Amino acid sequence: MAEKTYTPVFLSPEGADNNNNKTPGAASVRKNFPLLHMSCASCAASAENTIKAQKGIVNASVNFASSSVSVEYLQDIIKEAEIQSALHSAGFELVIEESAQHSEELDMMRLDNYARLKFNTLWAGLFALPVVIIGMFYMDMPYANEIMWILSTPVIFWFGKEFYINAWKKAKQRSANMDTLVAMGTGVAYIFSVFNTLFPGFWHARGQHGHVYFEAAAVIVAFILLGRLLEEKAKGNTSSAIKKLMGLQPKTVSVIDEEGQQKVIPIEEVEKNDVILVRPGEKIAVDGEVTEGSSWVDESMLSGEPVPVFKNQNDKVFSGTINQKGSFRFRAEKVGGETRLAQIIRLVRDAQGSKAPVQKMVDKIAAVFVPVVIIIALFSLGAWLVLDAANGFTLGLIASATVLVIACPCALGLATPTAIMVGVGKGAENGILIKDAESLELSRNVTAVVLDKTGTITEGRPVVTDIEWLDSNDRPKQVLLGIEQKSEHPLAEAIVAHFENLTPAPVIGFESITGKGAKAAAGGQTYMVGNRKLLEENNIMFCTDLLDKASSWSNESKTVVWLADSKKTLAAIAIADRIKETSKEAVRRLQQMGIDVYMITGDNETTAAAIARQAGVPNYRAEVLPEQKAEFVKKLQSEGKTVAMVGDGINDSAALAQADVSIAMGKGSDIAMDVAKMTIISSDLNKIPTAIKLSRHTVTTIRQNLFWAFIYNIIAIPVAAGILYPVNGFLLNPMVAGAAMAFSSVSVVSNSLRLKMKKMVPRI
Repeated sequence: MAEKTYTPVFLSPEGADNNNNKTPGAASVRKNFPLLHMSCASCAASAENTIKAQKGIVNASVNFASSSVSVEYLQDIIKEAEIQSALHSAGFELVIEESAQHSEELDMMRLDNYARLKFNTLWAGLFALPVVIIGMFYMDMPYANEIMWILSTPVIFWFGKEFYINAWKKAKQRSANMDTLVAMGTGVAYIFSVFNTLFPGFWHARGQHGHVYFEAAAVIVAFILLGRLLEEKAKGNTSSAIKKLMGLQPKTVSVIDEEGQQKVIPIEEVEKNDVILVRPGEKIAVDGEVTEGSSWVDESMLSGEPVPVFKNQNDKVFSGTINQKGSFRFRAEKVGGETRLAQIIRLVRDAQGSKAPVQKMVDKIAAVFVPVVIIIALFSLGAWLVLDAANGFTLGLIASATVLVIACPCALGLATPTAIMVGVGKGAENGILIKDAESLELSRNVTAVVLDKTGTITEGRPVVTDIEWLDSNDRPKQVLLGIEQKSEHPLAEAIVAHFENLTPAPVIGFESITGKGAKAAAGGQTYMVGNRKLLEENNIMFCTDLLDKASSWSNESKTVVWLADSKKTLAAIAIADRIKETSKEAVRRLQQMGIDVYMITGDNETTAAAIARQAGVPNYRAEVLPEQKAEFVKKLQSEGKTVAMVGDGINDSAALAQADVSIAMGKGSDIAMDVAKMTIISSDLNKIPTAIKLSRHTVTTIRQNLFWAFIYNIIAIPVAAGILYPVNGFLLNPMVAGAAMAFSSVSVVSNSLRLKMKKMVPRI
């Protein structure tokens, strides 16, 4: 394996965390690695503990959702291969290769795993269905037990074999998780059923009836596989945000060598001080400074502002931004991991790193629950052997099998996913797309909402808001439209869109004046469209009424465009990014729910203040960079607030990833929607109070489901063990145990379905 080089970070004793492996003054490095073979949240905890136990590890954070781990380690003490070996011995696979080819192979492995899981889920369901029908309605048909045995066997030993493999791995590590519960419950039900099918006379001779539980075993495996499939799909969506961010960078660039010749090279080979050519429509590859040419560049992925920025010689350009219609050359200053885009990718990845789904609660409880159930089952058998010398073995075997069957985790496995599925469906009905349980759990506790300005509070595009004409005839309008149709300026598009139903006047001699506007001739008269400076340089006379209007609009942070002939002004046009009609009402609702509302934007102070005032937002931050947005969210979190971030742009992605609850506007960028855990389809901010209301109902339902699932086990397990037998002679039949287990699942599903009838209109 090739030696990798890192930039060392020297750690001081003050900055050291409590990890005993950390040596003050030693060089450390933090890296992210893909981590495979995790089947549940407790696996993530196990892997994390395995890494932290190694000498030389400063810190480690396993992200189950993205199947990755962030490790900070002392490179002089421990090597990557040693971390990989430790995890391998614990049943996990750490991928330390970093080549593009290996990354593609890893993606293929994940796709293959998803396809395999989908195949297993589908066929497990198809095989389990007839087993359930026979077990419920046709138990008296000839060879019913044998048919159910044949159909359930592939479900248990082929489609669901991963549960048993993982349970065995956990057993070797002396721990337990959800797989252990599934393997124990279904395994005992299956073996007990096979025995009763082959030797029915064993129970008949003892006055008992040998019931079978093939349907319980098959259905549990099918249901849990379905839950894993949904989980795997959500995990795939999480990593797609990083892939799309990386896709903003072109794979190749055109470099100008010392002889002035142009050559195309992979982006990985770009070095500092290389001169790069950028053509119209191309993405800028790395950060640098313009050396020749000029153009308009779409920097919305950084600033969030919809208007492209004019770039001339000595201006800075950034990786991932998009060149518009001009062509220019620039000198590379930051490449690879130093670029602004790479920093955003790193921020998104790090912010996602420490999060885990609600289901981890079940896995943590399972680690204690499973050994307790096994002990109770063995204790039941032993107690019956001691207390009843004649029938102790028979009754004890039935009691212990009943304990394991009744404790099977079907209700536990369904408690969270069924409520989530109903909650997600309810959200979709209300125009809210919800990705996972985590956002549903945390939304109910939101105490601060941070709103991006452009595209969230505002429409996200410049539009004509006001026009004041000197004369009321259509001629000036037609001339204005004729000139703006030939202009490449971003604001010209807003004017053209405003007059879409008007016929433009033919113009000749069009001339674009950089940074000021444009001029052209129509009907033998010269006309100018642009800013005030252009008109002043041409000694144009300003109308007092138009000046007053323009001054008023400027105070509202609107951009003023002037139309003039060769002598005087003819019109003043105000252009702005208008706030949405629903924004003010949404802010008011959030405040009345006791939630603090903040606005954050990369725009200037004056514009930010005007928009905040119009929307009724009391707190705002202006001229904020993407990484500063994430820092602001982190600052609010450090004050003890549960923060929801609402945005629509690529520049919001780091802040969205950092927030406790991330909400994207449906008309925003794909990357913002991929990073966010919720998406408002209509981009209506009024949906945010609705989402919080939905969260409260859904989390209540999840907690009710988990409560009843555990209460069921707390009551049912002692009864199954025979605790009532000395009192009233009652011993629970394993068949009744199977029915009780099924009833617990039905009750959980029914409770989740009640969520459909809840009203989502927030009570203010």
